[in-house]
Amino acid sequence: MVVREQIAGRPPADTADGPVLLSPPDVGPLEESYLLNAVRSGWIAPVGPEIDAFEREVADRVGRAHAVALSSGTAGLHLALLALGTRPGDVVVVPTLTFVATANAAVYTGAEPIFVDCEPETGNLDPALLEQALHVLRRAGRRVAAVLPVDMFGSCADYERILPICASAGVPVVEDAAEALGAVRDGRPAASFGEMAVLSFNGNKIITTSGGGMLVSDDAELVARCRYLATQARQPVPHYEHLHTGYNYRLSNLLAALGRAQLRRLDGMLVRRRAHRDRYAKLFGATPGVRLLADQEAGANCWLTSIVVDPQAAGWRAADLARHLAARNIETRPVWKPLHLQPVFAGADRVLSGAAERLFADGLTLPSGSGMTEDQAARVAAAITDFLDRR
Repeated sequence: MVVREQIAGRPPADTADGPVLLSPPDVGPLEESYLLNAVRSGWIAPVGPEIDAFEREVADRVGRAHAVALSSGTAGLHLALLALGTRPGDVVVVPTLTFVATANAAVYTGAEPIFVDCEPETGNLDPALLEQALHVLRRAGRRVAAVLPVDMFGSCADYERILPICASAGVPVVEDAAEALGAVRDGRPAASFGEMAVLSFNGNKIITTSGGGMLVSDDAELVARCRYLATQARQPVPHYEHLHTGYNYRLSNLLAALGRAQLRRLDGMLVRRRAHRDRYAKLFGATPGVRLLADQEAGANCWLTSIVVDPQAAGWRAADLARHLAARNIETRPVWKPLHLQPVFAGADRVLSGAAERLFADGLTLPSGSGMTEDQAARVAAAITDFLDRR
């Protein structure tokens, strides 16, 4: 029994005071059976039928024609930029409020990331500031290789505004949907926007392949180019022949099997994460100065639920609640530190409103995993209630 619960990404039953984590892997018997079948098939490495099936199933889920399974979402962003012809001297527009991988992918190509601030309500790329940034870059004669909007914490960016702005400027869009599988905006699934989109299956994401990602697109040529580069740019001849620099970016057949099992369980995982968000909404509903980030995004997948605290109205700071929960072995995390504040990007150009810095100062991400048990959820709720009662 203990082994089974550890496989499922949960603490053993006799550790009632064990850690409650933000978003640990949620796996169990179905994943075990898929992996075992893949091992017994003999298709261990490097590729195999599980990869082919996983690509088809993910493409169908997000409404795309083509997909290529990769070792990470970061690899997908890198390949997408290469397929679009990104080169040294180009610029790539990146939200400042995101994980560093989005900007790193631009750096891998020799391009320069330009950071644009977010909407304060959602944390997603601010379309008005994006338009301003593209105008400034165009006047300066800079070649913008791509815009990389990020679907923050599983809430799709405002593509109704972003896509026309980019089309008018003649700039392609690569949707960073790493956090957003299962989310929907205006009837369209996350990863269905832009020339290409990238998903992540890292260990803390909605579904996981341990480590992995997927690039999707309706453009067969772009996907073929990415697949070619992801397999060391090997030419289709009996010996090893290479005309271009390639990368070892493919997902393994075994991990694809794990992903297929996870994908079958996705809808149930979404239900549980949305239930956690609803619980937090009720807990903080009557608390002055506290709101949920992207509270009105009905189509969000609720990968992670974050609150935003106005210290003057609430009488306490997000960091105060974080310390209270940490003392009870409950993990929290600040909202992403803006990339323009990261030392590695200290000299990068940026178009800012201050929204991302305020969210970093006042935001707190709470346990949101689909594998969180009812007992663990009750522990978190009780700890938050105790904190609020003390104030």
